[in-house]
Amino acid sequence: MTENEIAKVIVDAAVEVHRQLGGPGLLEDVYEEALTEELCLRSMKVERQLPVRLNYKGRVLSKPLRLDLKVEDLVLVDNKAVTEWNPVFEAQMQTYLRLTGLKLGLVINFGERLVKHGIHRVVNGLPENLDFKPQLKHKGNQTTARIEL
Repeated sequence: MTENEIAKVIVDAAVEVHRQLGGPGLLEDVYEEALTEELCLRSMKVERQLPVRLNYKGRVLSKPLRLDLKVEDLVLVDNKAVTEWNPVFEAQMQTYLRLTGLKLGLVINFGERLVKHGIHRVVNGLPENLDFKPQLKHKGNQTTARIEL
């Protein structure tokens, strides 16, 4: 599967988790565990709370970065459960992608009334796929992508 195909499965699974758990209002960890279960039910390989060792000027730092989810070894997922979106969430995902060498990450905010409005796609050198059409939103000099389901 390609990164974009995996992302479609993740988006569908996130919508199902949000629906089954009754929408927003729960802790991030609850959504993360449920999303992991849903992806496993869909025969996806999922690594949860994956530690990533960071190298700083030739020295490995003692505190690893913890990634919420890595799916099929290709797509990172950062789960949120907040009432207000912060653009730093996408910047963090961009950093995670650079540090891991991966090309696609999804930041999923389960705190939205409709989770499809809380899914943000972040790329690191991945060509756009015409079948995967994000809705672009421009604010000042920043562009964010929102996935249309």
